[in-house]
Amino acid sequence: MFKYNLEHIFSYTVTVNPPERIGPVAEGIKANFYVTGGKVEGPKVNGKILPVGGDWLTIRTDGVAILDVRATIETNDSALIYTAYSGVMDLGNEGYQNVIQQKVPLVIPIQTAPRYYTAHPEYQWINRLQCVGVGKSDMSRLEISFDIYAIRSGGD
Repeated sequence: MFKYNLEHIFSYTVTVNPPERIGPVAEGIKANFYVTGGKVEGPKVNGKILPVGGDWLTIRTDGVAILDVRATIETNDSALIYTAYSGVMDLGNEGYQNVIQQKVPLVIPIQTAPRYYTAHPEYQWINRLQCVGVGKSDMSRLEISFDIYAIRSGGD
């Protein structure tokens, strides 16, 4: 068994527009959520989520939603950090049919595996991280919130 620990990097809340519902396609139900802004706070990164990017969500027929997210953070000291990640939301066995009938839970847990990219010299360390995100989607408020942790290996 490998030893590891999780280091809290930051937390964030992002706001989104109501979903752009593409509808059922061969891969599942497609819905696009576009970022309108957000706030980043934490021990390593503080700033805002810029109003660009979004989540190009696919809800599979087994009720699992697959995230496809792209976004940009602007730190308080003007660094730009790009993020891209996938993740899952489990809507349950009836999730696909519930989405078709527009009976989606307002709050859904989310797990992600984000990476971060920047050219800013003060944040080069973030390019080396593999992170995990644990959060939730709250569609009653059109907000998605996460705690972001770096995975730190500690040997065998």
